[in-house]
Amino acid sequence: MKIFPKSLKKGDKIAIISPAGSVEPTQLEKGIDMIRSKGFEPVLGEHLYTKFSNGYNYAGTEGQRLKDINWALNDSEISAVWASRGGYGCQHLVEGLNLKEFTKDPKWYIGYSDNTVIQSYLFKKGFASIQGQTIKTSSFGVTEDSYDLLFDILKGKRPKYSLGSNQFNRQGNIEGELIGGNLALIYALLGTKYSFDFKDRILFIEDIGENFYALDRMMMSLELAGVFKKIKGLIVGGMTNMGDEKDNKQYEESFDEFANKLISERIAKYNFPTVFDFPNGHIKDNRPLIIGSQVKIKVNDKVKVEF
Repeated sequence: MKIFPKSLKKGDKIAIISPAGSVEPTQLEKGIDMIRSKGFEPVLGEHLYTKFSNGYNYAGTEGQRLKDINWALNDSEISAVWASRGGYGCQHLVEGLNLKEFTKDPKWYIGYSDNTVIQSYLFKKGFASIQGQTIKTSSFGVTEDSYDLLFDILKGKRPKYSLGSNQFNRQGNIEGELIGGNLALIYALLGTKYSFDFKDRILFIEDIGENFYALDRMMMSLELAGVFKKIKGLIVGGMTNMGDEKDNKQYEESFDEFANKLISERIAKYNFPTVFDFPNGHIKDNRPLIIGSQVKIKVNDKVKVEF
């Protein structure tokens, strides 16, 4: 199991940074107020609202975004680091990340989507992180539980989840370290030194806005890279806005049956336990996961996931 940062207490400071896409102040107001309401002090990164357009609307240049994340990770007054959003841009930062002070006093890093890159980096360095909602999504009607459960983790409570059955689930009991995040970023890191170590791990994947052939291509790449021969189990989270909106009746839903079918077919020749429709991803009900934690999973008629 990777190193868990220390639990937060009332009054602790949480840094909010934008390591990838740009955000508007109005998009973060609700999330910042929520942090205060929970008894913590939000501290805004210098370039939180900076905009830099270079084929994409980034939250500042690579140097500006790198400055903010290195400040947040290493400042002794900061107790957790929360990404404002994902988008694209975290891959720009990994070569310049500095963990000199962080390693002496680790802190929780919170995010998902493009932040999978940062979480893979931290995993490789031996640290756990939280795969959970960003600040921006608090303004999109995300469930209160999505955030309350995240704050529970920050305060030292380990999550336990119970799910119903799913036609694509594959039964079995497993225990191992949890890795993963957004499938597109796991795919993008394959073959680099920042890719997750897959051997004997339990892999979590989720995604949004992919054509079905692109989903299969990413799964095919994982297969060709030998990932499915190495992992002990698979958790499939939200698959939303998949395929063509005109043709897909489940386009707006959190979970997509055809996406699940494609994934199930791609892993059919392997025999590890698999959980489908886990509530984490680009969805309204996003139950946080701890990347780098030991997790126990029981897949029978019901599913139990315990950290």
